[in-house]
Amino acid sequence: MVEVIAVAVDRLGVGIGWRPEIDLSIARLPGVEWVEVIAENLHPGRLPAALVELRERGLPVLPHAVSLSLGGAEPLDTRRVEHLAAVADELDAPLASDHVCFVRAGGLDAGHLVPLPRTREALDVLVENVRLAQSIVGRPFALENIAALLEWPDAEMSEAAFLAELTSRTGCLLIVDVANLYANARNLGADPVEFLDEVPLERVAYVHVAGGVEVDGIYHDTHTHPVLLEVLDLLTDLRRRTEPPGALLERDGAYPPDDELAAELAAIRERL
Repeated sequence: MVEVIAVAVDRLGVGIGWRPEIDLSIARLPGVEWVEVIAENLHPGRLPAALVELRERGLPVLPHAVSLSLGGAEPLDTRRVEHLAAVADELDAPLASDHVCFVRAGGLDAGHLVPLPRTREALDVLVENVRLAQSIVGRPFALENIAALLEWPDAEMSEAAFLAELTSRTGCLLIVDVANLYANARNLGADPVEFLDEVPLERVAYVHVAGGVEVDGIYHDTHTHPVLLEVLDLLTDLRRRTEPPGALLERDGAYPPDDELAAELAAIRERL
């Protein structure tokens, strides 16, 4: 049994996902207290000047990986984890993160975050890979719940129970994405309130908030549309239960004018 050490996350406040397309906007948006960056898009020693400037202003910059495939049954590609660790070191980041998913199997890359079977066997694999990743990253490590378009059959536990055991066995933190909870409610019939009732909220590092849209009866977590009121309501529900250290607005395309981004950040701040 691995000893689990509690990790306290300092207050982050309200942040936004840093993207090159909105680097100037982020620098002038009111009330941005931190940013999250996609780790795979950065190269140690060659950080974008706008990102370096934010760090020099004292804003925490947290790397968020999308390619570690921690739930994959194949051996963990430690080179990808080492890259995440190097980016985190360069940013002096208080935290690094990825997702509860796999992205590769049989030599193929899905190009998407694929949900895990919620079985004991899959959990054992995930735990082993997370422990290895933690040993390489060398700082607090968080994992995010994903939006899924399918569920594997024969689940042995709920998603919240799966995450609770993961945190118990590894000591990792959680990024709760309320937009993903909403997407899974729409597409899979999952109960986001039940999730919030069961998941260990004391392990939350921060929260993701994003927009999406329904197309042909399927809700897509696009990160290119305005945040829905229903997603903000889930943030309010989470806030009633706990005080998360931070919340982050994700936007990955169709970037709106600065005043619209500022309004979404203000709405998140109000719900917190």
